[in-house]
Amino acid sequence: MNLISPDIPGLVWAYRFVPGESRCRRIAADSPVESLEAGEDWVWLHLALSDARTPALIERIGNLPQEAIATLTSHDTQAAITVADDVVHGTLVDFERTFDAVTQTIGWLHFAVSDRMIITTRLHPLRSVDRVKAAVEKSARCRRPIDLFEMLVVEFQRTLITLVLELTEELNVIEDHVYGEAGHSKQPGLAPLRRTVVRLHRHLRTVLALLRRAGALEEDEVPPGFIDVAERLSDRLEAVDRDVFALQERARLLHEEIDSKISSETNRHLYILSLMTAFLLPPTLVTGFFGMNTGALPFSEGSGTNFAGMLIASSMGLAWIVLKRIGII
Repeated sequence: MNLISPDIPGLVWAYRFVPGESRCRRIAADSPVESLEAGEDWVWLHLALSDARTPALIERIGNLPQEAIATLTSHDTQAAITVADDVVHGTLVDFERTFDAVTQTIGWLHFAVSDRMIITTRLHPLRSVDRVKAAVEKSARCRRPIDLFEMLVVEFQRTLITLVLELTEELNVIEDHVYGEAGHSKQPGLAPLRRTVVRLHRHLRTVLALLRRAGALEEDEVPPGFIDVAERLSDRLEAVDRDVFALQERARLLHEEIDSKISSETNRHLYILSLMTAFLLPPTLVTGFFGMNTGALPFSEGSGTNFAGMLIASSMGLAWIVLKRIGII
């Protein structure tokens, strides 16, 4: 369970990375705010946007440009990566988690990376960030803040691969129902699956475009090592984006197959109704004719009803012969 510090408002956790040491040091929740400032080492500060005092803390300790502060304190739900004053900041897509389960709900991680600090903020707990925290506590392999940023994106990619596998299994089950002998045409689980895949593909393409654009900047305009990190991350995300796109195409084709089955079933029902109309039209004309309130109506005396019934049956038989001759039935 994440603890919010009374001395450091909005703090979820903070780590200090000392060059030359194999493990990082966790900054205690009751430490003074001054302990978050970087010296020869660098720190990772993870904050909760649910605390209204978080923006003031970021302005106090980050020494960041106003654009980066605005990014860290925003509630934007669009991916973004920007470089300003040797600081990389933006918003990354992730997946929310609860205390006892992971979800497929898309969440957002705001970040700012400088040469001595990386600050991340979020509104809800996120799956990938928690996994990076566990990896950092186990073995601190990060020499620079940009390396931790790379770990965050790589962990998101791994989470995304897991989600793609889960969605693939769900799609396989739906396909078995649709293409099976029963040929079910109603699959309520397909629509939310398609929405999830479409959103993932859109956000992935956005992050890829932003990484490529930021990686194309001059080396003196970005923090050291960022261009190499951007190239590696672009290759990783490009690979998983192909899997997401393939899944999106499968879901689209399956949706078209369901639409085709529904259209076929609708046409079959209309065909039956058309046949019924064709059979019943001649008897309707007969009954309409004999239902007129006019004088000198044929068969009005004697066994007129029997003659009218024979005429109705004959008209239905004639309709059957005509429809059979022209190949409708």
